Amino acid sequence: MTSKVYVEILQQLYRIIEEDGLSAGNKIPSERELAERLNAGRSSVREALRSLEFLGIIETRRGEGTYLKEFGDHQLIGLLGMFILQEKKAKEDLAETKWLIEEICLLLACKRRTEEHVQQLEQLLTKPLDYETFFQWVVKAANNYLLERIWRVVNDFYQSQHGTISLPHVFYEQMAQSFRPRDWTTIRTIFSEHRCVD
Repeated sequence: MTSKVYVEILQQLYRIIEEDGLSAGNKIPSERELAERLNAGRSSVREALRSLEFLGIIETRRGEGTYLKEFGDHQLIGLLGMFILQEKKAKEDLAETKWLIEEICLLLACKRRTEEHVQQLEQLLTKPLDYETFFQWVVKAANNYLLERIWRVVNDFYQSQHGTISLPHVFYEQMAQSFRPRDWTTIRTIFSEHRCVD
């Protein structure tokens, strides 16, 4: 199978997923049905599905079928990171890019957070809280699907290079106190004071 045909099959598979309204956890059509819908050979479809499975985009459950996986489980993120971050300039820009995205997410979360979001954050504070869990809350409260996906990718890249970020519990307590009255000035100040610049 030529690379052009391979790419076309992957693009058509994506269109089928979109048309069928499939999301993580949903079963995708069988290999035979996909071959019919794509007007392609089963061996070509099988090869494309194997590639998607290798990347962690789909998973095959014996006796059940093939299912879409959660976004964060994709090995594709790590593979892309290895190549993108080979360049010295990309590594230098990574931390700055991450902080800028997180600042935007904090701003949107401050504006869009609901009472339920605030209660969720206060519940998280009853136990030791880590930076990634806190920002998972932030991106959900920001209510921007694409920005959430971008943050997850950049955060994964960052962790692969620098490891996890550790901040004192008081950082999260101060943030929670500022989110309730939507005090953006204080939220931004707290974030600027605690962020590390590599």
